[in-house]
Amino acid sequence: MAGNEFDLINHYFKTQPVSRKDVALGIGDDAAVISVPENSQLVVTTDSLVAGNHFLADADPVKVAHKALASNLSDLAAMGAIPAWCSLALTLPSPDEAWLKGFCEGFYKLAEYYNVQLVGGDTTKGPLSITITMQGFIPEGKAIRRDGASAGDWLYVSGNLGDSAAGLDVILKGNQPSNELEETLLNRHYYSTPRVLAGQALREVASAALDISDGLVADLKHILKASGVSAVINADTLPLSDELIAFAGSKEKAAHIALCSGEEYELCFTVPESHRGALDAALAHTNTPVTCIGQIRHGEGLQVLWEEQPVDWKLSGWDHFSE
Repeated sequence: MAGNEFDLINHYFKTQPVSRKDVALGIGDDAAVISVPENSQLVVTTDSLVAGNHFLADADPVKVAHKALASNLSDLAAMGAIPAWCSLALTLPSPDEAWLKGFCEGFYKLAEYYNVQLVGGDTTKGPLSITITMQGFIPEGKAIRRDGASAGDWLYVSGNLGDSAAGLDVILKGNQPSNELEETLLNRHYYSTPRVLAGQALREVASAALDISDGLVADLKHILKASGVSAVINADTLPLSDELIAFAGSKEKAAHIALCSGEEYELCFTVPESHRGALDAALAHTNTPVTCIGQIRHGEGLQVLWEEQPVDWKLSGWDHFSE
């Protein structure tokens, strides 16, 4: 692949729809040169997606690209940051131009929507994998962290939960979706909506936040540990789509899926009582639905209730495509 690397870079990655004024030097040199806005802090995240673990090797590259970039955008959204630049490292078994064309289609469509410029990266030969490092910025001292939750804060999530896991179940059947319901859920697995504007709006409202990548139960525990608190989730209040309930067969089964479903790229965040009245106003321009699902308490641990009664459900985190 080495003999084709520069041709591939020039053909597929040097021409892109986003050209930011703060990029002094982008693709084509040893490194990028970027100007960071005054009185801002740089926010950096890296995610890798590996064929056979995060996506199937024969998956549509358009969808894979969206999923890969969305996961990084969601990390920045959880911090309240403004995404701006990214680099991309692609490992490919061979220089597959049809795959690259589809990948670039999905990648650039989402990148253009959020005004993210690709400023560098690398291509090499090996098992199919995608690694993206994204950089953004945030006003100094305004990043939303995981360690700010306090007893009495209210617990919220954005969007609906559980559709991604149901979509993955459809994918793992090994066949094409058999009906419109399965097709909808499959697309929701790949085409998540990073809550970038919502994250920025939450800077002055939320006390702690993260994005849901490994499942609500698994991810929320990171906030609880970092903040030294516990929480109660009212599972019967979880936001569930009609499609998920139909797929699961009941609201209770759908809620179980929603508690464990990963790669949602929705936000989980806490809001102090004193800021709760400002939440709707803060999010009004973002078109982001949010739902209160519980409360932060003193102590340690996480309790899940269904209609005010503790559940004995087996709740685990996200395991992607692992056996």
